[in-house]
Amino acid sequence: MSAATHPRRTPGWYDIMLGAGCAVAVHLLAASLLLGQAPAAPVEMPRILQASLISAPVPTQPPAAQPPAPTATPPVPQPPQPQRRPAPKAAVVKQAVRNPVPVEPNQPVPPAITPSTLAAPPTAPATAATPPVETVTEPRFDAAYLNNPTPAYPSLSRRLREQGRVLMRVYVDPQGAPAQVELRQSSGYPRLDSAAEAAVRRWRFVPARQGSDAIGAWVLVPISFSLRS
Repeated sequence: MSAATHPRRTPGWYDIMLGAGCAVAVHLLAASLLLGQAPAAPVEMPRILQASLISAPVPTQPPAAQPPAPTATPPVPQPPQPQRRPAPKAAVVKQAVRNPVPVEPNQPVPPAITPSTLAAPPTAPATAATPPVETVTEPRFDAAYLNNPTPAYPSLSRRLREQGRVLMRVYVDPQGAPAQVELRQSSGYPRLDSAAEAAVRRWRFVPARQGSDAIGAWVLVPISFSLRS
């Protein structure tokens, strides 16, 4: 290809930098010659600056703002409710009288409600009458038809002038026999006490009774020994 047809290249950024570097090197060499100094080390040509396009950072969208949390509203104080007072008893009685309950035929009519019936306390149920307690009669030993003999006075006690009163405790069974004989109070002389006990064991008694029934019971029997009798 001929020179006429070859396009002329326009000096670019690379040529400008190369020319500037050469000019700087020439000036440094001339300065060193003038000052009589040794030639300086060859100046290293500056490297060609390479430019590269840095991609611009893509702007990121800021995170969406979160809505603020709802704050709890304090409860509104409610005004105190007025308390209802119970209606008096008289009003209840009047209402019961004004609006009677309809009664079906052949049904007992309930008693009317009055203030006296409301105020009256409930009556206690009547208790069953307790049967009367039958009295008990104690045994007898002085009936004439029993023919109980008098205790024999010991002859030795007469000569010794022994006398006194003996008190015997006797349990009489329902048949009138002395089931048990005990010395309750002594006369002070054993012979007199033994004579009284021997006589009472041979006696007959009228048994104790509770109503019309004969029962066993205890009875006290006094026996006296006197030299005058």
